[in-house]
Amino acid sequence: MWQELRTELHPKGVEIVTIALDVDAEAARPFIEAANAEHPSLIDQAHIVDALFGIVNVPNGVWIDEDGMIVRPAEAAHPGRNPLTDSFRTMDLSTLEPEIANVLREARKIQTDPDAYVAMLRDWAERGSDSPYAHSPDDVVQRSRMRDLDTATAAAQFELGQHLHRNGDHDAAVPHWCEAHRLDRENWTYKRNAWNFEDPVRQGHTDAYDSSWYEDILEIGAENYYPAITP
Repeated sequence: MWQELRTELHPKGVEIVTIALDVDAEAARPFIEAANAEHPSLIDQAHIVDALFGIVNVPNGVWIDEDGMIVRPAEAAHPGRNPLTDSFRTMDLSTLEPEIANVLREARKIQTDPDAYVAMLRDWAERGSDSPYAHSPDDVVQRSRMRDLDTATAAAQFELGQHLHRNGDHDAAVPHWCEAHRLDRENWTYKRNAWNFEDPVRQGHTDAYDSSWYEDILEIGAENYYPAITP
């Protein structure tokens, strides 16, 4: 989907860079290779873009203009309808294990607006700084996620955990990831990466963590999983 947008918008001066947030680079590789994208496709194992741009979920997008200025901070960025995720909206949940059915039932409640996001992106490609969707530095700061001490410490804890994991000590990584979850409960990229190592299908409750995707989505409400786009 991003490749389709890149093909359309690149002649107008827009470059798209996709960044997978996966501690395990091999988990992202099949998707990157299958996309066969012409745009840069990167993997951020340490989640540096989380810390730098305030990204807490995927897909998120940040707009940066030709002068290197952020004109839209991190927000939900769906480039179009995803056939894979759309398929489970019509799936017969009665045929599935109850735990998986419960997860999909909540996932169906997640709200996205790819049409609105793509329309804004096209407007920016056409009009540049004259687009009403490209914001001033003051507005960008106002819209950006606060980075307090807990958020910064969570980023350090997550990076330390991924370093330990990549160097063969997964058990030592878990406490640091638990602390990252505790300090930054809104960061779903931290949570989902950690849960995925213990239960890659459901990201369910395990002995390693005191939460799961299903438990946390019930706590916040699935409709709040992606904040609504504010033009």
